[in-house]
Amino acid sequence: MLLTKKRLTSTLSFIILVLFAFFLCYPLLWMFFASFKTNAEIYAGANLFPREYSLDAFRDGWKGVANNTFTRFFANSFILVIPTALFTIISSTLVAYGFARFEFRGKKILFVILLSTLMLPNSILIIPRYTIFRSLNVLDSYNPFYLMAVFACYPFFTYMLVQFIRGIPKELDESALIDGCGSFRTLVSILLPLLKPALFSAGLFQFLWTYNDYFNSLIYINSVKKFPVSLALRLTLDAENVIIWKNVMAMSSLAVLPVVLLFFVCQKYFVEGIATTGLKG
Repeated sequence: MLLTKKRLTSTLSFIILVLFAFFLCYPLLWMFFASFKTNAEIYAGANLFPREYSLDAFRDGWKGVANNTFTRFFANSFILVIPTALFTIISSTLVAYGFARFEFRGKKILFVILLSTLMLPNSILIIPRYTIFRSLNVLDSYNPFYLMAVFACYPFFTYMLVQFIRGIPKELDESALIDGCGSFRTLVSILLPLLKPALFSAGLFQFLWTYNDYFNSLIYINSVKKFPVSLALRLTLDAENVIIWKNVMAMSSLAVLPVVLLFFVCQKYFVEGIATTGLKG
């Protein structure tokens, strides 16, 4: 009897979770199936499945706008996002290591300043950043994103890694020092393997935020041939008098695909990095 109740509870919980997951994923599913609908079907209601299936929307939508196909736009997105994520991981790790393991004059004040920047909205920072990048003559390129990543201008990741490193026993550093490892060797050989979950989480977050970023891309990039996918999707809405929504939905579905695949591939490390703050006992 007890086993039967347990199975019934598990089955009901599974059904509820499946229904809840379907409810959350319904907008994405509707967007995908809308790629096969006509404008009239899309405006008719929120029905999920189309009357007919055709890949014309994917073929026509891939042609892009202004003689630039989505091959270029997707390539631009990866050229923008991948180095930005990698530079963010490297710079944030180095800064976090300094705050977590070293003592130096003004450390507490600098850390407070770092935390205070988390509370500033992006709308306040955009003007001074734009002025600096204009002075450096790096506008209309991906260099503003690279520079912000190289100089650890994303304090959220630094703070997250600081907390993670503080959860790692210092005895490991001392053992490495006794074995003749310097500070950098200790970071690379001892701490980085333990930081893998946090690094995956930071990289995934930065990839997602940069990939979906519309505002900063619009500010710093002016040439259509350099547009990432986020700007290209908006450009397709302005390119025609009558918007062919199935083409827009088809390209939007493809735009979501890399992020979804990346999340499922890195899901183990992502969840572990969020759930833990140090070594497991």
